[in-house]
Amino acid sequence: KKKKKIIPSEMKVLIAVFLTLALVAAVTDEDIIAEVNAKQSQWTAAPNQFTGMSIAEKRGYLGAFPLHNVGFPVEKPKFLSGLPTNFDSRTQWPKCVHGILNQGQCGSCWSFGMTEALSDRFCIASKGSINVVLSPEYVVDCDKTDYGCNGGYLTNAWNFAASTGTVSIDCDPYTAGSGQTSPCPNKCHDGSDLKFYKAKEVKSLAGIQGMQNAIYTDGPIETSFAVYEDFFSYSGGIYKHTSGGLAGYHAVKVLGWGNQSGTNFWIVANSWGTSWGEQGYFKIEMGQCGFEDGPVAGQAAV
Repeated sequence: KKKKKIIPSEMKVLIAVFLTLALVAAVTDEDIIAEVNAKQSQWTAAPNQFTGMSIAEKRGYLGAFPLHNVGFPVEKPKFLSGLPTNFDSRTQWPKCVHGILNQGQCGSCWSFGMTEALSDRFCIASKGSINVVLSPEYVVDCDKTDYGCNGGYLTNAWNFAASTGTVSIDCDPYTAGSGQTSPCPNKCHDGSDLKFYKAKEVKSLAGIQGMQNAIYTDGPIETSFAVYEDFFSYSGGIYKHTSGGLAGYHAVKVLGWGNQSGTNFWIVANSWGTSWGEQGYFKIEMGQCGFEDGPVAGQAAV
């Protein structure tokens, strides 16, 4: 008669881990999309360029490190009377708010959010006379306080913009979309001299009021937030985390806010190209995913 095998406790733990991983792997994008659309009607999920990617591949399109504001000046919000219920920088400054860019599979969102907001702020502050799209590539390659395609801190990026500045995207086009950075250039790609655009008075913004004040007076800002698996499948509406685990953190340009059927939301430009979301933009319910925890912006040094 054969003796019954006793499985060691360590082996039992390993088996449990493998079974858990198998269950996680079995949850597909299609499952998440179906769950989102069945659970609520505030936003919709649909297949897109991320459908079928592994979570590791999806993480390559993020790249923000959350909260690095220790010792950083905080802009105390002053109550601005008459703030509208709905405000969109694209409507307020239609010639100054630039379009959607695409970071590709490089964790450079921290650079995109900063350079995109600062580009808009230069145009707004100069009343349209400095209308330039700034280069995220230059910041990714040259800001050594951050980590290129492996992520970065929003505050570091803005401090780099204040101390060194960046150049135009025409001078240094974006080439890191495949995940590879380049040496920091000392000339534009056409051989001309670098011309720098800098930020000044960089500050962390305090919550919803601070964010609204900054956008309303000076233009778009940058923030970071927690990205869950369902966010990759966003196709429209007011996003609220509904399904899936935490994938990482992402930085974006915030354009404004609004209210729909009693739900307050932010209007946001993403950096995943125009085929994602609402032609590259999305709305997210206020208070979701730590969206108000780490916003930052600086003035354009006009």
